[in-house]
Amino acid sequence: MYTKMGQNAYAQVSLESQVAGATPHQLITLLLDGAISAMVRAKIYFETGNIAKRGEMISRAINIIDNGLRSALNHEVGGQVTEEMESLYEYVSRSLLLLNLEKKPEELPHLIEIMTNLSTTWKEIEPARKQVNHA
Repeated sequence: MYTKMGQNAYAQVSLESQVAGATPHQLITLLLDGAISAMVRAKIYFETGNIAKRGEMISRAINIIDNGLRSALNHEVGGQVTEEMESLYEYVSRSLLLLNLEKKPEELPHLIEIMTNLSTTWKEIEPARKQVNHA
């Protein structure tokens, strides 16, 4: 029904709408989900041999981790947790770069699992949302 270009435009508008109305906690959720999505797609491109798309998805995941998640860390108030998160993000980012350069996708499922576990945990600690009563 829609062309690929129309689907992409719709997805972009939908994402922009989500970001515009998101709380800081929800923004981190969107970043985590974006990084995971890029990593899963990179895994698919590894399997299908699409080198260009694989590199694009690895780069996207690294960009989200380094320029989104890592830059959102508050080292002044986060203490040890922030330092550990910094180390985790740095590990995942560096590992993604190396597995792409060395053409070794074996570690990718492990990295996806790390980020998925982090995302799940982050979603579980989300501040309670206001409940809407449907009376």
